[in-house]
Amino acid sequence: MDWLMGKSKTKPNGKKAPAEEKKHYMEPEYTKVRVVDFDLKDLVSLPTKEIDLNEWLANNTTTFFNLINLQYSTISEFCTGDTCQAMTACNTIYYWYDERGKKMKCTAPQYVDLVMTSVQKLVTDEEIFPTKYGKDFPNSFESLVKKVCRYLFHVLAHIYWAHFKETVALELQGHLNTLYAHFIVFVREFNLVEPKETCIMDDLSEVLCAPLPPHTHNHVTER
Repeated sequence: MDWLMGKSKTKPNGKKAPAEEKKHYMEPEYTKVRVVDFDLKDLVSLPTKEIDLNEWLANNTTTFFNLINLQYSTISEFCTGDTCQAMTACNTIYYWYDERGKKMKCTAPQYVDLVMTSVQKLVTDEEIFPTKYGKDFPNSFESLVKKVCRYLFHVLAHIYWAHFKETVALELQGHLNTLYAHFIVFVREFNLVEPKETCIMDDLSEVLCAPLPPHTHNHVTER
């Protein structure tokens, strides 16, 4: 798990997004589509004082990892070394830092694979994500959760930025919107990702995290 102990940096690629390039995911016909219409704040809040905070963070982080991994898998065939030569979102390129802190430029599928493989090892490590009653969480647990959530945010941001058209073609935008809003409300509730990291998607976050007026609820039918 050395990758999580090292540094992670976000670097601009030196190029501004073209002014004429529209963010399709911000169009009202898409942002109004969700699969749930209840208050996500109620879903992420620590239920009772009897539930340990670390257990709550562990359970939710593991769930988000599985859901984001599943969401990415739906468009993974479109995310290749040719189509996505860098891990991008908006005007940002994400670089991977190995266990020695060496900066690595990866294609998007390589970056996502590094994230998912590393997080999978982490959440299945009983010394870090204990599942047995009475087993203590490590002192570094919260900082590890924060780093995992930051990497998962990168994956979500890339899906929106590079693969939203494919998501719409698969009619999965409602699932993606709901997952994104749930994740953002969760990390905000427990201060798990710094605002400077998520600010590139603030426009979407503000729209999706605001409760929908009753007449605009647009449920996606499961097939």
